[in-house]
Amino acid sequence: MADSNSFDLYLEPWLTARVPRMADYSAKLAEFHDWVRTDVDVQANYTDRYAPPALETYDRNGEVVNRIVSNRWYAEQHEEVYRRGIIGLPYSENAPHLLTFAMGYILAQSDISLHCPVTLTGAVAYVLGSHAPDAIRQRYLFDVVRMDGLAKTGGTWATEQHGGSDIRATTTVAIAHGDHFALHGLKWFTSNANSGLAVATARPEGAPPGSSGLGLYLVPSHLADGKPNHYRIRKLKDKLGTKGLPTGEIDLLGAEAVEIAPPPSGFKLMMEVLEYSRVHNAVGSVGVQRRALREALAWTRMRHAFGHALIDYPMVQDELLRIRVEFEAGSLLAFEAAIAFDETQQNAERRTWLRLTTALAKYLTAEYAIAASRTALELIGGNGYTSDYPVARLLRDAQVLTVWEGPANIQALELLRLLAPRYRGWEQYQERMQAILDGLPEVLRKLRAALRERMEGDREAVAFTMHDDESAQRYARKLLHRLSQSLAFGLLCEDTAVQQSDDSRAHSAWRYFEAIEPRGFAVEDETARRGMLESLVEEEPAAKEA
Repeated sequence: MADSNSFDLYLEPWLTARVPRMADYSAKLAEFHDWVRTDVDVQANYTDRYAPPALETYDRNGEVVNRIVSNRWYAEQHEEVYRRGIIGLPYSENAPHLLTFAMGYILAQSDISLHCPVTLTGAVAYVLGSHAPDAIRQRYLFDVVRMDGLAKTGGTWATEQHGGSDIRATTTVAIAHGDHFALHGLKWFTSNANSGLAVATARPEGAPPGSSGLGLYLVPSHLADGKPNHYRIRKLKDKLGTKGLPTGEIDLLGAEAVEIAPPPSGFKLMMEVLEYSRVHNAVGSVGVQRRALREALAWTRMRHAFGHALIDYPMVQDELLRIRVEFEAGSLLAFEAAIAFDETQQNAERRTWLRLTTALAKYLTAEYAIAASRTALELIGGNGYTSDYPVARLLRDAQVLTVWEGPANIQALELLRLLAPRYRGWEQYQERMQAILDGLPEVLRKLRAALRERMEGDREAVAFTMHDDESAQRYARKLLHRLSQSLAFGLLCEDTAVQQSDDSRAHSAWRYFEAIEPRGFAVEDETARRGMLESLVEEEPAAKEA
């Protein structure tokens, strides 16, 4: 049975073991979890099916208003999630950012369309709190971290039609006007298009091409006199999923902005913004995995076919076990990056490790989220394909996680950069994995041998990929896949060593190793399989869907 005082029976013990301060927030996370799995879940279904947002660019007098109208239920929960401190607590109580990421993980289990604005608002708050000039921080930070239900939400405007993920190709121009700038250009994919404050990349007049010529600017939705800023939301995107989230195209028509970072620092700072968002993307992906597992379990326990519950059939059991093991691997990988984010705030030397783990986690968890939601839909069958059940929405929403904040190829290019000698990414990866290996006791010698074998394969893969530029460009994505799975396996092994009294941890680690290093057909460890089946009994039931 689920513990009503725990927000997650698997993840919470691991988080509190790694970061003891998280125990102080157990009750808050459990309360947040209860709200999400009830109120938020029903709203998400309603908004997706019946009441997506609509755009009112002009009022009845022809004046630009840039008003996005959301249904009242979504709008109220959009205010409530900030009132509950998902952004404000790290600033008002000096809570770790890990708390925000944990709340994001919970929120994504029911509504990515609420989680995305949280991600962007957190990114804007991070820029203002850690990098903006003091006058700008004093003027704007409170607006996004306040916890009275009146917080302004954030946006990150970087993508342009011609450039996509290549932010260096930004053509938006920033023209100086006294103490502010006027921005001219088109931002092509702006999630949370009705944000109150957005950070945007632009190139000041006369600045050189490429990344070195970019600055970063803060764009309020309204001017000091209360009138709309000088930009127009051209349209809302008609998307595959995240129907409740307004994503638009924005024409900057001399939009008034203040400079946060001039060239050449603007590009680097926007990369930090995306880094924060990528951590949220990873924990959100893990949230999707968790929800998919719960839905699949609830259905296979309830549904009978050919005289037995579906969960009694070995083929069904193996699919459930795969979702479960990949969820565990993904969750440890995503929160390794989340923990590294807080560590980097105290020690800048941890930034390479943050960037490396974030690239690995962002890639692998998104892939696993798609796989988990697809498998859940298949297990439920035709009913799962309908909007009467939540997995259809889950699958549609999950697909965006592979695209947001840079698809897999972008993460692979990031990995190549970090493996270069100047960043020492490969050395830090080896040091982390070796520390895990050294910490495995003799009783776990089977896992220790498996991890050592995997690490040797990693060395060969890195040497082969980094041999020359042609190999690097061709095999970077394959290397990204391998190293992400290797680190996830290492973290599963580390967790097993810490929680040796829980046999299911060792079984899970071994099942994952068998998946990423298959020995052949039907040669899996039956003891590990049976041990994992027993652990499924403790899974929490799925949320109630309207």
